[in-house]
Amino acid sequence: MPRLRHYDNLGMVRFVTFSSYRRGKCLLMPGTPELVVRHAKAAGAKYSIRFFGYVIMPEHVHLVLLPPDGMKLGLVIREIKSKMAREYFATVAPDVIGRRIFWQKRCYDHNCQSVDTVREKINYCHNNPVKRGLVRIPGEYAWSSYNWYKGKREVPFAMDEFEL
Repeated sequence: MPRLRHYDNLGMVRFVTFSSYRRGKCLLMPGTPELVVRHAKAAGAKYSIRFFGYVIMPEHVHLVLLPPDGMKLGLVIREIKSKMAREYFATVAPDVIGRRIFWQKRCYDHNCQSVDTVREKINYCHNNPVKRGLVRIPGEYAWSSYNWYKGKREVPFAMDEFEL
């Protein structure tokens, strides 16, 4: 399988997608989205990553973020996934027997080359649950940055400032 190329030295906002193993719909099980958010926040604090948007869907996650220049973002996403999975199997699903694989190996990213593209990706995150039929309107979905952008501050994951 060919290696995916990541362009880490362009100083651009990135739209990142990673999926659960075999796209199993496990990301919205009780306690699971909280783990994704906790480990994304921890990585943000540790590596000075700015987050502008996100959505946690049943089988995948989208993040809109700005890593520091030169950061190997794939390694950081791997760290988020690894730490989250370890905690998941230790606390949420300790009785799982057999292969303990939570995530697909790869992540996919897109360099946002303009402010309009960043806005497009944030809006994509917000509308993804509606498009999939999980909710009627974006504000009904708890696991995205939509409500933060609508002025609510009691949300699972506060974003860094970005004008929509």
